[in-house]
Amino acid sequence: MKSFPEIDARQLDSLIRGAQESFSLIDVRSMEEMAQGMLPNAEPVPMHLIPLKINELREREKLIFYCRSGARSAQVCRYLLLQGVDRVTNLRGGITAWCRDGLHIETLMFSSPVEQAANFSRD
Repeated sequence: MKSFPEIDARQLDSLIRGAQESFSLIDVRSMEEMAQGMLPNAEPVPMHLIPLKINELREREKLIFYCRSGARSAQVCRYLLLQGVDRVTNLRGGITAWCRDGLHIETLMFSSPVEQAANFSRD
């Protein structure tokens, strides 16, 4: 099986700050986890919705996935590789490593559970 690259928190922070390379940063955690905070400029796509978004993801240049520890996002990377999407990267250590390095997280605010669900089910 083909492997995928990993990036650490400091490298990702440099990518975000530098904006020299085009990429999509995708949070695959649950809505409840995301409500506790997300990485800057991250797009919320819970892991269970990845198969529904695969055609959209195929069109993107570079995809960087993260979760709490890096395990679920690694599973997403493996799944996408099997589906022929090979521009995937995993954040090693997930948001836990990001926080451990003292990097900034953003808080998501939803006014209602209906709005919360709507934000995660859009195509």
